[in-house]
Amino acid sequence: MSEPVMRRTQSGLASTPARKPALRVHSPLAKALSLCSVLSVLVLAAVPVQAATSAAAEAGYSIESPKAVHSLLLDVVNTGQRLVAVGDRGHVLYSNDQGQTWVQAKVPTRQMLTSLFFVDAQHGWAVGHDAVILATTDGGETWVKQFDDLEREAPLLDIWFKDGEHGFAVGAYGALLETLDGGKTWEDVSDRLDNEDAYHLNGIAAVKDRGLFIVGEMGVMFRSADWGENWEKIDEQPYEGSLFGVIGTDQSGVLLAYGLRGHLFRSTDFGDSWQQVRLDTPGNGPLEFGLSGAVLLTDGSIVVVGHGGTVLKSEDGGRSFSLFNRPDRLSLAAVAAGDKGQLVLVGQGGVRLATPTGATPTAQ
Repeated sequence: MSEPVMRRTQSGLASTPARKPALRVHSPLAKALSLCSVLSVLVLAAVPVQAATSAAAEAGYSIESPKAVHSLLLDVVNTGQRLVAVGDRGHVLYSNDQGQTWVQAKVPTRQMLTSLFFVDAQHGWAVGHDAVILATTDGGETWVKQFDDLEREAPLLDIWFKDGEHGFAVGAYGALLETLDGGKTWEDVSDRLDNEDAYHLNGIAAVKDRGLFIVGEMGVMFRSADWGENWEKIDEQPYEGSLFGVIGTDQSGVLLAYGLRGHLFRSTDFGDSWQQVRLDTPGNGPLEFGLSGAVLLTDGSIVVVGHGGTVLKSEDGGRSFSLFNRPDRLSLAAVAAGDKGQLVLVGQGGVRLATPTGATPTAQ
């Protein structure tokens, strides 16, 4: 599968409504429809969900389908008690048996959901197209809509929370949203970033003992040593192509950034300097598949996944990786660890279960 071409619809998006984009933006590789081979591009309220009384009342909810587990899924997490995955058409799925079986949650959106984050086993958030933000307080079984912005017509692509109150969401056209009350209110704080061209922000993550890090389109990087109040742009970025994700390791100040055409970089000093990690495919030279998702395992090892069924694993803090391309070659968007060491992979074709290296599928 060829890499997607990012098409910008305007020069940028400011935090003021007057400069919002007029056309819909396509999400990047890791978080968008480009994972499908048929497509080349791409206010928290404790109100119980009432039974629908008409088709119109149900119109805003994702459609329940037994095929949802095999549809395009873009993120998956292990909450400590269950697995939760999100993806196309507002699908949210959860599993209480380590991925053997899945239940579809009732979700108040049909927008594609691109990312999710849990602060504990019960409290989590998901983001997606039309800047939708959803929240759950029961481990993913039920969801409420906290925020959306139809006029923005652009997706949110990643979300991160420090605790149950303070969190950030990032997305297209330089969107940076912040909440200080668990999502009851969200504020656009995009102007905290030196991002005049409004490059898309694709990933946000915490770096141990140091702060927050954001990566995005054209290799743009930002870091915050005070957990989001002030941001510094990284002027000497290691790559001018899109970076789709970032992950902190279990070592202080060490992080990895990854993106287009197998590019993966490691920093040991919170982004002051970078080293490219060489990724070779046996007999075929450097890896050229895009990388789209990563997880830090409890033993400190790191797994990165991407296009072409790529599964990378590092047991030395990201200095080097073993590489395996799954035989089905289905593109992968995200990965989580099961309780017994197996990997839970999601992407094109839905959920896949695999051994710890990703090399051999196990029975689902």
